[in-house]
Amino acid sequence: MQTLNPAKQTGRFGRNAMLGLGLPRLLGLLVLLALTAIKYGDPAPLERLRLALFDRYMIEKPRLAADSPVVILDIDERSLAKIGQWPWSRAVMARLVDAASKAGAVAIGFDIVFPEPDRLSPPRLAETLARSLPTLTPDMAERLRQEPDTDATFADAISRARVVLGRSGLPYVTPAGEGADPHMPIAMIGGEALELLPSYPGVLRNIPVLEKAAAGVGLFSVLSELDGIIRRVPLAFGIDGVVRPALAIELLRVATGGDALALKRDSAGISGFIVGGNFIPTERDGRFWINFSPHDLNRFVSIADLLDGSMPSGRLKDKLVLVGSSAIGLQDLRPTPLDRAMPGVEIHAQVLETILSGAVLTRPHYALGAEILVGALIGLIMIVLVPRLGTLPVLALGAALAFVTWRAGGYLFNAHGLLMDVVYPLVAGFSVFLTLVFANYWREERQKRDIRAAFQHYLAPSLVERLAKEPELLRLGGETRELTVLFSDVRGFTAVAESYRADPQALTSLMNRLLSPLSSAITENGGTIDKYMGDAVMAFWNAPLDEPDHAGKAAAAALDMRARLAALDTERAAEAKAEGRVHLPLEIGIGINSGPCVVGNMGSEFRFDYTALGDAVNLASRLEGLTARYGQPILIGEATAEKLNGRFNLLELGCETVKGKQQETRIFALLGKLK
Repeated sequence: MQTLNPAKQTGRFGRNAMLGLGLPRLLGLLVLLALTAIKYGDPAPLERLRLALFDRYMIEKPRLAADSPVVILDIDERSLAKIGQWPWSRAVMARLVDAASKAGAVAIGFDIVFPEPDRLSPPRLAETLARSLPTLTPDMAERLRQEPDTDATFADAISRARVVLGRSGLPYVTPAGEGADPHMPIAMIGGEALELLPSYPGVLRNIPVLEKAAAGVGLFSVLSELDGIIRRVPLAFGIDGVVRPALAIELLRVATGGDALALKRDSAGISGFIVGGNFIPTERDGRFWINFSPHDLNRFVSIADLLDGSMPSGRLKDKLVLVGSSAIGLQDLRPTPLDRAMPGVEIHAQVLETILSGAVLTRPHYALGAEILVGALIGLIMIVLVPRLGTLPVLALGAALAFVTWRAGGYLFNAHGLLMDVVYPLVAGFSVFLTLVFANYWREERQKRDIRAAFQHYLAPSLVERLAKEPELLRLGGETRELTVLFSDVRGFTAVAESYRADPQALTSLMNRLLSPLSSAITENGGTIDKYMGDAVMAFWNAPLDEPDHAGKAAAAALDMRARLAALDTERAAEAKAEGRVHLPLEIGIGINSGPCVVGNMGSEFRFDYTALGDAVNLASRLEGLTARYGQPILIGEATAEKLNGRFNLLELGCETVKGKQQETRIFALLGKLK
């Protein structure tokens, strides 16, 4: 019968494990490629992480707004209380324009739209009162009709100053109207860019008399991000197939002398705008990143103070002026990275401040490629080093790389105004790291399964589990332990084998039927099967796991082996009778002895066995050989008998000088277990 060798099985799965060393790296590469594809698609979760990162940079180091070139004329609560509810008469707005222009404002922009004629204009008021107020005399109505039209008064004031009126984008188509867009168009450099810009089907315009008088018109619509926060604004829009400027950049154009406004495009999309000879970089869709500073009351001047003359002298001199509202009731408050509620007009002021201060933020067109490259580099470092150095050293290295990457992103933002996403490289590196750790864990689990598969037929389940948890035990070397060793052999096996001369396969089947129950009796009683030697079995107890009652376990296993053999022989006798052949009973002899042994992996680097060596082993083998002469199936040595005394039925047979020993050895027969 062929000897089964667990070490050989171990070598097989060891080679398979070596072949599998590339699997973690392969999985890491696949994850890295998948993340690259995801990054290229830029899904919403990645964009949210990136925007949150940019917010963190801005919160840590916001732009300083000292000596702002922009002043906001504020329709605040105090102005509403003093002048009256909104909307005010256009005569008041005319006074506002004249006063601001007289105070030295370079240009005035309205974050307000005037889409309807003034309902408080005297001629229009006369018609309204004539229908709703019966006591109004014709003379009184005529006197009102003779008063100047406030829309015309407002238009005259606008024509005397550099004024940019605001418009708002609408989600539906609107008619062009009379004199809808009389102002200078945007020049295109490098090709048309209308399809790249944010667009609206229609626009809410001011009444024609006002737009004809204005030096420019611009949209004050802003677009929030996925989370509703304002971080960047379009500098131009597509309106009904025409490119129209935003309020801030149109105000800048008018303030710099009214030169043409140009949009520049390259192969990657829109690169920026040119106004007053200066280049303003933008995203590929024309959106401009605002370098925010915190909400600052110093930007605001109450319109009440302007109109009653209490505003400090020189407050508007050489300033760009925006007219808008901070009043809560007018509901023009927007969230920004620095403030939960910033007046919409202040956002336009921040756009102008960012441009004029030179503190422009840019996300260059190469940013995506650079971020993917850095992510791939960190991921490849993980792929190369994790299987080689182990988890903890690479985790420390990864933490260092993460710190350097994070600080590099902060440096680029603070020193150069570059918006580079370092979240993706960190996510990519960490994802690859987790993949490698998982793959290594899975590989170790597979090794444990291979160990269990290789040894489950030879070792006790407890030993199999220990080897699965501690594969390092499968190495050359041993230790000295007190063991109880058992040898069993089939008596008269030659005659049995001779009867199967014509059918060797039946002999093999018989040996398997014999050795299977004998092996089960050993392993179920906590023993370790050392080896099979033809029809013989060697086993031992108390290694590699501690077993205090190793002698008792061995004795119980021997009695169990005898009982199982008897059951097998009963089956074989019935089979022989049914087949009409002679039944040859099987009988085994068992020798058991206890004593110090060297136990461990013995052999060479190419093949080794977990076995036991020592004088106690040799004596157990000699005792098994004496079973036929003494006519007893189980013989035990003196050391074993001392450990079993009082628990098992023993019969002392005398002393024997066994081969290889000079001193006599007391021999006992194991008859059974005491009740």
